Amino acid sequence: MNYTLHQLKVFVCIVKYESVTKASEELFLTQPAVSSQLKKLQDQFDIPLTEVVGRKLFITEFGKEIAEACKRILLASEEIKQTSDQYKGLIAGHLKIAIVSTGKYVMPYLLSGFTHRFPAVDVALDVSNKHRVVEALSKNEIDFALVSVLPDDLKLKKVDLMENSLYLVGNADKAKVFRGKTVGAKELEELPFIFREQGSATRNAMENFLESNNVKAKQQYELVSNEAVKQAVNAGLGYSIMPLIGLRNVINAGEIQLIKTKGLPVKTKWMLCYLEGKKLSPAADAFINFLESHKETLIEKYFGWSRNVET
Repeated sequence: MNYTLHQLKVFVCIVKYESVTKASEELFLTQPAVSSQLKKLQDQFDIPLTEVVGRKLFITEFGKEIAEACKRILLASEEIKQTSDQYKGLIAGHLKIAIVSTGKYVMPYLLSGFTHRFPAVDVALDVSNKHRVVEALSKNEIDFALVSVLPDDLKLKKVDLMENSLYLVGNADKAKVFRGKTVGAKELEELPFIFREQGSATRNAMENFLESNNVKAKQQYELVSNEAVKQAVNAGLGYSIMPLIGLRNVINAGEIQLIKTKGLPVKTKWMLCYLEGKKLSPAADAFINFLESHKETLIEKYFGWSRNVET
């Protein structure tokens, strides 16, 4: 056998997606380059790793077993590198973090100081919906997840980070009628509402608030990202209940207005969580220690403004 770690990494990615095209996209390689690495690995076995039926790529049972062995080899290789780096006095390795879409307004600020202090640590940040984030966490595909609501069915450890406040917001021109007023259930029933997609923690918070106040939306729209909702609100399409953390620029620009509402803001908490019993790598352990030591300073520096926002 004369395989390379690169070939193993490529093959594991092909198995993950059952697709050369998707593997090439994730690995930032051309499709011919991925196919070439697959062929070089296949040439070392008499039994096929993959087969093509029609135009669909399938992984053989033998290929699946080899893929599991590849994962173990790649993990051992990473542990060897980390051990070597530790003896040289370095914290190195990889961090895989999955965050819900609104978390993109938080995590980069928490990571910037850490990566500056530990430049040998590579960080992979996956921004996705809540379902995918929880799935990746449950399958131990990632080191950490950033969420505002913990899943009930997983045993987790967490680091509490900062408050997540959700307000009723509208286009500044249309929301002028609410200035100086506190909006109640009667006024809410007359508003068109823009919701996030099903399963979103923001949508769940919005639905819970409306249901607890016996409010049935007059008209509803559904969009699949926080940015899309923000643009729709800015365009005057409707109103929404959104996390304050992503609204600083549009509020300062006078495009979107927070509306004082009975029962709002809804408050949750951003948390970095990981599986209980997970063996943290040196890089992951260093990140936890960094957050515990610096989170208050970072939160005040980058998010202190949110305490001074008025409706």
